[in-house]
Amino acid sequence: MLANPAKVRMMLRTYGKQLTSAKRLARFRRALKLARSQDEVTISRDAKRRELVERIAKEIIENLIVSNTENPMVHRILHRLESETGKHYVFEYPLDGFDVQILEETERGPNEVIGDERLHVMRRLWDITLESVDQTML
Repeated sequence: MLANPAKVRMMLRTYGKQLTSAKRLARFRRALKLARSQDEVTISRDAKRRELVERIAKEIIENLIVSNTENPMVHRILHRLESETGKHYVFEYPLDGFDVQILEETERGPNEVIGDERLHVMRRLWDITLESVDQTML
């Protein structure tokens, strides 16, 4: 029996989304356990805000950007990254699920971004996301 390539791709995409959701849930559970085990420390209002901004930025990068969501903030972040670098990037988790994979769209097809360029793109993505979240927070 021959399998339709489009159906296979759709099935793999669905499995990938399920895997991403499972990883997100596992990270959330680990964070809950860690939060319960730490002693409560009083911190300033600015430090609380900074911590919240960083948590939201991390959630945006880990979940929304990789899921190709139609979120307007994600579009602004990716558009700014694209305008600064002059390149269009696609972010996704590979099936092994360890770290986010960055693909650069070129005329010859997608190429994986590695090495120093990958570090630079991730650093810029983090900085842009932090700035965007900080500007939109009350």
